[in-house]
Amino acid sequence: MLHAVDPKGSFFKFFNKIPFILQIVIGMILGILLALVLPEGQDFVFLLGDLFVSALKAIAPLLVFVLVSASIARHQQGANAKLKPILVLYVVAMFLSAATALIMARLFPSTFTVLADQATASAPENVSTVLVSCIKKAVDNPVNALLSGNYIGILFWGVLFGILFRAANDQTKAVLSDFASIVSGVVRIVIRFAPLGVFGLVYASCTKEGGFSNLLGYVHVVGVLVATMLIIALVINPLLVFLTTFKNPFPLVFTSIMHSGITAFFTRSSAANIPVNMALCERLKVPRESYSISIPLGCTINMSGAAVTIVIMTMAAVNTLGIEVNFGTALLMCVASVVCACGTSGIAGGSLMLIPLACSIFGISNDIAMQVVGIGFIIGVVQDSTETALNSSSDVVFTCAANKITKVN
Repeated sequence: MLHAVDPKGSFFKFFNKIPFILQIVIGMILGILLALVLPEGQDFVFLLGDLFVSALKAIAPLLVFVLVSASIARHQQGANAKLKPILVLYVVAMFLSAATALIMARLFPSTFTVLADQATASAPENVSTVLVSCIKKAVDNPVNALLSGNYIGILFWGVLFGILFRAANDQTKAVLSDFASIVSGVVRIVIRFAPLGVFGLVYASCTKEGGFSNLLGYVHVVGVLVATMLIIALVINPLLVFLTTFKNPFPLVFTSIMHSGITAFFTRSSAANIPVNMALCERLKVPRESYSISIPLGCTINMSGAAVTIVIMTMAAVNTLGIEVNFGTALLMCVASVVCACGTSGIAGGSLMLIPLACSIFGISNDIAMQVVGIGFIIGVVQDSTETALNSSSDVVFTCAANKITKVN
């Protein structure tokens, strides 16, 4: 008697045992090798990258809307009475991170050669022009904003809906939260195809004009990203801890990096690292009523690494397209990156989905912005791991600092 073969128990089971980050690395290597064998370019391989970027482009607007709405709706009034210092540290750290990223992006400008021949809207001349444009985009029809990828409008309506949902009953909030989980689940499914998408995108980068030199641009932007995050972890965060406690911050910072950051580097998920952070806070004798709220909350809104990624990737697109950036517009972009970072999904690659919102400030079309997101998945092997390590370890650092705990046993 013949038995049916269960594909889930054979190939797919074996495939799922391979770490996701290794799958992406394999996709990159295969893309480079195929470009060496078939340098003239093959449309069917290009299609893999195009489909991946198109899927991200389709789901990203809805993801931003529901994440922002759900995060505001589930915020409990009065729950931050004991968490105000922690929340202040979260917000200040994110803004300083965005500003540091902007400085690094100006000192060490990155470019994406594959975008060099793309057309974009003319750059705004001053910040007042940007503000007027943002206001007009914000009051766009919410359905049209979702369909057209108008992220300023999506953010505005998401915040407004979230505020009004706070007055809804618990069952309605639960439905909204479930919907946010469903959309995040769809994003996870799309991201599971990242190895194939990266394979197609790397192949396209190596076979289009510029060839393998295009990959050098990716190495440069990865270097700027990692260097910026190290500055934040080893300079900005310790400075904030010192200004809060007036004590030596480095024992706490290094302990958080060793026991939280390294674990988060390999899991690449702030949400998955919550138990590790809570156990570390318990060991550091942080009051349970404080860390039991601040750690899960930090997983959602304390995203300094995400702010860095959004700013540097956006500025790389800006540099490539030759857009002149004045101080006012750059400052507005930093504020937008902080708002974006607060809504970042706690899944691997979540921050990349919010790059289009920052790009829209400079008149960069959604199509080009999503190509930048695709590049983000190529460099995500290093970028996302480093970002998650910074985000997660910072949750512990600021929770301890707000509770005046810096001594590590």
